[in-house]
This record gives sequence, C-alpha cells and structure tokens, in this order.
Amino acid sequence: LNKPSGPMYHNGLYHFFYQYNPDGVTWGNGNLSWGHSVSVDLVNWFALDAALQPSRSFDANGCWSGSATILPDGSPVMLYTGIDARGDQVQNVAFPKNASDPLLVEWVKPEYNPVIPVPADIKRDDFRDPSTAWLGADGLWRIAVAARVHDVGGATLIYRSKDFLRWERNADPLYLAHAAGMVECPDLFPVSEPGVEVGLPASGAGARHVLKMSVMDTVQDYYVVGRYDDTADTFVPEDDDDCRSWRRLDYGHVYASKSFFDPSKNRRVLWGWANESDSVSDDLVRGWSGVQTVPRKIWLDEDGKQLRQWPVEEIETLRSKRVNLLIPEVNAGGVNEIIGVMGTQADVEVVFEVPALEHADVLEPNWLLDPQSLCGEKGASVPGSVGPFGLLVMASGDMQEHTAVFFRVFRQNDKYKVLMCTDLSRSSTRDGVYKPPYGAFVDMDIEAHGGIISLRTLVDHSVVESFGGGGRTCITARVYPDHVVNGNSHLYVFNNGTGAVKVSSLDAWEMATATVNVLPDGLIAASSVGRAQAY
Repeated sequence: LNKPSGPMYHNGLYHFFYQYNPDGVTWGNGNLSWGHSVSVDLVNWFALDAALQPSRSFDANGCWSGSATILPDGSPVMLYTGIDARGDQVQNVAFPKNASDPLLVEWVKPEYNPVIPVPADIKRDDFRDPSTAWLGADGLWRIAVAARVHDVGGATLIYRSKDFLRWERNADPLYLAHAAGMVECPDLFPVSEPGVEVGLPASGAGARHVLKMSVMDTVQDYYVVGRYDDTADTFVPEDDDDCRSWRRLDYGHVYASKSFFDPSKNRRVLWGWANESDSVSDDLVRGWSGVQTVPRKIWLDEDGKQLRQWPVEEIETLRSKRVNLLIPEVNAGGVNEIIGVMGTQADVEVVFEVPALEHADVLEPNWLLDPQSLCGEKGASVPGSVGPFGLLVMASGDMQEHTAVFFRVFRQNDKYKVLMCTDLSRSSTRDGVYKPPYGAFVDMDIEAHGGIISLRTLVDHSVVESFGGGGRTCITARVYPDHVVNGNSHLYVFNNGTGAVKVSSLDAWEMATATVNVLPDGLIAASSVGRAQAY
C-alpha cells in the first residue's frame, strides 16, 4: 500500500481508503486500486473489498490518489485520478451505490467520467490528486489539483463546480511552486486560533489556512500557514514563498500525507504513508510493503506559525502494562534500562529538564541550514555539553543494534536552539538497509520553559514515531534490526552529554496488538459493546 486517499468519518464509522496493489507487494503495473478498511475507533480496522479498481477506459491503467467529500445531505462522493487507456491522468468521480450502507462497500463510476480531462498546457502524467472539496460563498464547490504547467512549474490548480459533473478551472492557480518541479497531494484546510485544538471542516471563509504539498524532488511533505482568498481562490503564505523552505510535517520517513475533519470529536486528523527502506527482495519475503503511521490530531501552535501533532487519544486504549521509572537524573554517560515492557510494542513518554543551559555548545550558523546532516555529524555516540540525551529503542541486549532518539541543546548568542534527531546508524547490522540520520530544530524557547522538553516515542516493530516538544517536531523512522527475530528488544534512557540531565517523569507502556485488517464479521458486534471489551 502507499498513499492515503479519501479518509472520512461517515455514519459512525471511520473509512480509510488507500493506494493498494491487490496483485503483489510492489507498485505493480497499471493495477493500483483503492483499498478500503473501516473502524469504530481509528485503532482496530476491518478489511473490505477494494472500493475502486481499474475497470473503465477512464481508469484502465490505475485508480490513483484522491479525496472524499461529505455533501450537505450527508452522502459521500469521491474524486480520484484515473490513468486512462492512453496513459493520461484524468480526474474522475465516484458515488456509493447505496449511501445508507454503513460499510459503503460498493461504488459507482458514472459513464460521464472523466469530469476533468488533462488540460492542454499540462503534460499527460503531471495532473493528479484532487483534494477534498469545499463550498465557497458563491455556492460553488472547489477542489485543488496538483499539476506541472508548461513553462511555469509546479502548481496547485483550483477547479469550481456546482454539481461535481462540470468543472471550470480558475484563471489563477491557488499556489505556484516555480522551483519545486512537480508537487503532489495538495491539502488545504482551515485552522482554529493559535493554541485552540478544535479542528474545522473544509471551508473558504474567515479562518487562516494551512497549505500542505508533497514535493517529488525531495520526497517530503511541506506546509505553511497563510491566507486563502475565497473570492480569487488564491493562497498567500505568511512565510517564505518557496515551498521547499516551509516547515515539514514529519522530518523522517513520511510522504503523501492526507488530513480529514472528524466531526465526532471536532478535530483534524492526519494520515501519513511510510514506505519500506530495506530491499524489494525483503518485501517479497515479507509478502507486503508499506504502512500508515498512527493517525495524528493536528492543530495550530500558540505561536501561530507551526502545527502541533499528537497521536489520537484512542491509541492509548492499547496501553497495557505500565512502568514508571523513578530516576531523578541521568548522569554524564549514563544509560538506564526501562525494564518491564516489551520493547517491540511500546509507548514511552519522558520529560527532561536541563539544569545548566548556559553550558551548551555554541551553534555554528551554517548548522541551521541542514539539521539532518548535523544529526549525522553529531550522532548519539558523539558527546556534547548539553546532550545528546533521550531514548534508545529497538536495542539488542549487547547494544550492537539500537535506534537513538535524542535532543542536543546549542547556544546561539543569548538564545538556545534544541536539535532533535533520530539516529539510525546502528539500527541494524543487516546490509542493504537505508540507515540515514533524521533531524530538525524544535521551534520552542526552552529557556522560557524552564529548561524542560518532552519526548514521546511510539515503537511498533519496524516503525518508530517520535514527537518532540509536545508535538512541535515529529520524526518517523523505519528500522529493521536482526536481533528481534530471536527475542525481545530493550528500551533505555541515556545521556551522552558532559552534564547531568534531570528526568522529571518517565512513563512507559507495553502496547497491546490492535486488530488490523481482519475480515468484518464481528464489526457490528464490536461497535455495540463497551470500549474495554472491543479491544
């Protein structure tokens, strides 16, 4: 599987659609479909038949990414990119055969597709990924579509329609990414006031908006806060105009993310795809490739410039055995094991306090330009004045294999900068595994927070998701250690700085196994029993 497509909440169920090859573990050749799973809680999932499969001339070579929209009468509609019989990327519409079916098993693709053919000024294979639609003040629906326009570059186009059948392109693009080349999977959504965690449905009026784009050249997701003009249908960033210098949703191994508004809890939820980073031959042995990250609640930080992300609260229902590690501090060079939880499925929350920020190493100005390389240069094994300190996860008993998630504090004039890293250099002794450093600066004033910074890391076998500074910086990694085949993994808290670091709190939970993509026989029963029984 790969890109999330059309996540939504409908009639008491979460629906997740995703790019899926039903015939093999790799991308395939013209048979990409829309996989379909449903859940009552975003944690336990039931597999249904593919919702969309290549079957008509307008999608004969694949049903690619798209989005779901809930119409005013409560019924859903899908817009998706089809690769037609000629190889053109065209935009199609699909409706549920029976909108009262809670599982939405069958979908109908009308004969009048495609509703948006590839325009003359766009290459046939550079036009895709229609967004969730929203209603403008004029009563017309809008969608954003990714494209690369001749002699212009990457663009996010706006189309309008009153009926999801006839669409008209706006003269001006929503946003132009001149230097970025092809951009994909646009996501435009409103946000509440800074610090307010309530999500908003797609709309054009009033609120500030976030524009997220996936840039093919870097295989990264970038976003910026800005102003959307719902009359001109244009977007103006409040930050740098070059999308490649915008903030990233995840500074690790996530691409083609997609958000949706969850009306049941008034929140916006983000999905992200994390592909494999070992070899295709490993995929074939496993029999599958590609995963989705844990769904995340997202909202605008108090500073009004960055998004905060946090695992949805339902993930905590998988918490079972809990360990509370009572250590007042970790001394220089210290490594303390977190004993009592299974290290391959764990949720760890730790709060650190740096007692002597003034001892931090001086930050070289050029280090700000490339924090990922800085994490490689100053990995977990390189001592510093304040840090590295953090967690060692997926660690073998002899420590030959481990993944380090850590902070390092630098001094810049009279301020402090916090670097967050996930160091994969020792994550596996296997050959042929991608083991890069990941890193970013956490945009927070650690001095104003009393030298305190938090870290939460979710470990789920090959997926390690970390949230630094209350979710201001997120890093996802894929790891493939050899030792897990023969036994359990270990967890540690460590400090490789020259000064002690206080541990204000450290809680670790062993995580139960979710129900993932089983057949839906017990779905109705599971949704009618108490939450404790459903797991």
